[in-house]
Amino acid sequence: ALVALSFSGAIGLTFLMLGCALEYYGVYWPLFVLIFYFICPIPHFIAKRVGDDSDAASSACRELAYFFTTGIVVSAFGFPIILARVEAIKWGACGLVLAGNAVIFLTILGFFLVFGRGDDFSWEQW
Repeated sequence: ALVALSFSGAIGLTFLMLGCALEYYGVYWPLFVLIFYFICPIPHFIAKRVGDDSDAASSACRELAYFFTTGIVVSAFGFPIILARVEAIKWGACGLVLAGNAVIFLTILGFFLVFGRGDDFSWEQW
């Protein structure tokens, strides 16, 4: 699972780099999407740390973390579209960055599904 996640993360970053580094596009503004990749799991980590360990179906802390994470993901998809609308980047680069976003965020989701179960081998050991 870890090898598949690292491979898909490399594919997503390759799409992002192609959207920036191809000679036809040649603008590196889409690299600011990396900030969204790094801050995306932070609300989940905070909610996991602060939230109570009860088995309730829903908690306010967890729901707030989902809300902030959704805002971060939507912002990461909206950022290249806005850059393309103001003609800071070309639409082809926008498409490559959006494809990279989809792959990277699915990789992050897969990481939490695989390693976030709380069994003996979990992301908390890292």
